[in-house]
Amino acid sequence: MAHRRCPWLADLAGAWIFYSVLPLPPGITPRLERIARFAPWVGAVIGAADALLWLGLAPAGPLAQIPLVLALGIALSGGLHLDGAMDTADGLAAGPSRCLEAMDDSRVGASGVQALLQVLLLRVGGLALLAASAPAALVWAAVWGRVAPLIAMQTFPYLRGEVGTAAFHRRHWRGWVRELAPSLLLLGLLSGAALGLGSPGWVALGWLGVVPALLVPWRLGRRLGGHSGDSYGACVEWTQSWCLLLLGLCVLWQAR
Repeated sequence: MAHRRCPWLADLAGAWIFYSVLPLPPGITPRLERIARFAPWVGAVIGAADALLWLGLAPAGPLAQIPLVLALGIALSGGLHLDGAMDTADGLAAGPSRCLEAMDDSRVGASGVQALLQVLLLRVGGLALLAASAPAALVWAAVWGRVAPLIAMQTFPYLRGEVGTAAFHRRHWRGWVRELAPSLLLLGLLSGAALGLGSPGWVALGWLGVVPALLVPWRLGRRLGGHSGDSYGACVEWTQSWCLLLLGLCVLWQAR
């Protein structure tokens, strides 16, 4: 009955349990329908947790901050998107005729291992460049990473038809305006928070994340001929990684 009275809350609860391992508050019945639109909100929570850990570990320095923050982010997401990034890399390496078959294979190939290393190394480099600016960047990157699959869902066909595990995203898709509205609201709140905290520069910096959020799903979609649940996860991981590196380079450039 709760999801009938407040369907958006049920979908938000569904996103909470689908995209993270965080416990769901009691009294809310989740619904796995239009959950993708709330993935950026879950990302904001995970990014905020990463930011708090970064601040708490400040006395230990970046050698402790970077690996532990990366480990926390992976743990809170359950490794869901990293798995998709590795499977997508294996699918691309297998070629068009065996792409989906390779992505379905539970074994991780050499391309999947390389993709994992590249994603993590991009984040290490980005966080090292960001230094004291890392907390804000962690939140923005986590949000843009979850916006990227929404771009993929809108602009490319779903490769597995009605049989794929992520097919429900397409079945319940209501178009650009309705599915992106929660993300735009969240991005507006992040911009307002940056202004309220006296960091107006982070409004422009934060919105730079739209570049990888658009380019990553476009590039993967062109190479695959569409998207699947695995490539949605790859969009999250690659966008988040490139976003951190891009923001790190911008902070370095501003400091000169």
